[in-house]
Amino acid sequence: MRGESLKGHLDLLVLAVLADGPLHGYAIIEALRERSGQAFDLPEGTVYPVLHRLERAGRLASDWDASTGRRRRTYRLTGPGRGVLEVERAAWNEFVTAVGRVVQGPAWNPI
Repeated sequence: MRGESLKGHLDLLVLAVLADGPLHGYAIIEALRERSGQAFDLPEGTVYPVLHRLERAGRLASDWDASTGRRRRTYRLTGPGRGVLEVERAAWNEFVTAVGRVVQGPAWNPI
């Protein structure tokens, strides 16, 4: 799936992946691919601008890590980032439920 298809959702996806703990950029890309069942095979040029934007907005923080012998920037959620994630998750769940009701008809029950 192309990054263009995910516009407006990438921030939520990246925040959700980082909710499990800090990761470097390539590991975030791999986690998105793995958790999506290979559907989100996003290039670095799509994900890194999202990371930089979220960091500038105070939703992520980063540190340089050289523990593996290779210097990498590791990203983690901040307190405000965790708050945004929870709000966005709730909004996403409402949206998915509403779309499902429309698309599937009145008998649809996602639970």
